[in-house]
Amino acid sequence: MLQNHVALVTGGSRGIGKGIVEHFAEKGAKVAFTYNNSSEKANAIVAHCKSKFGSEIKAYKSNAAKFDDTEELIKNVLTDFGQLDCLINNAGITQDTLLMRMSEDQWDEVIRINLKSVFNLTKASLRTFLKAKKGSIINMSSVVGINGNAGQANYSASKAGIIGFSKSIAKELGSRNIRCNVIAPGFIETEMTEKLGEEMVESWRNQIPLKRGGLPQDIAQLSAFLASDESSYITGQVISICGGMNM
Repeated sequence: MLQNHVALVTGGSRGIGKGIVEHFAEKGAKVAFTYNNSSEKANAIVAHCKSKFGSEIKAYKSNAAKFDDTEELIKNVLTDFGQLDCLINNAGITQDTLLMRMSEDQWDEVIRINLKSVFNLTKASLRTFLKAKKGSIINMSSVVGINGNAGQANYSASKAGIIGFSKSIAKELGSRNIRCNVIAPGFIETEMTEKLGEEMVESWRNQIPLKRGGLPQDIAQLSAFLASDESSYITGQVISICGGMNM
């Protein structure tokens, strides 16, 4: 599906991002991905994908929330891979608390990392996509960006902002054969959810019509479809992967 495609995934060393990186490698893509802290985890993913799939893959330490870092990142990816076909903006954080307790720093940090990073990477990649007259941009939002959630005003705002940004970009760039779509995950079980404890995770599962949490693989499979030529007539869409939470 992704043979001869070069994909860049931000926040690719854990959770959903890691699932996307490994799935893309399995499907034949050349993969660049970023990490912010753990070079050990990033190097382990590179070694695994090279060994299991024979992938051309490279990890880059980069902060998606810093405009200059993203400009440098795109230059390095183009030097190393020669092209860029798909950008997946996945990097993000949470700093959950009720609004009455939320500090200005907690608001600013979540908006900067979750939303400004999408602007940064999309802007930095634009010249490459325009020159190639094609490209697929996939931005990771959340069901709380659609519905909101108590205690997550900053996170919900950042994820809702991604949706508005993406729809605007899809309209701006559609005539240039550049597509932009949004994935809105629901409750996805990763190493982060394991820290919540089995009782809390089970209570989440019981609220979902399919009675289970999603897996990074669920997000990765849709990402691969949206990155591929098989989705060439899909742009400006928000697709929820949530087991029926968002109906």
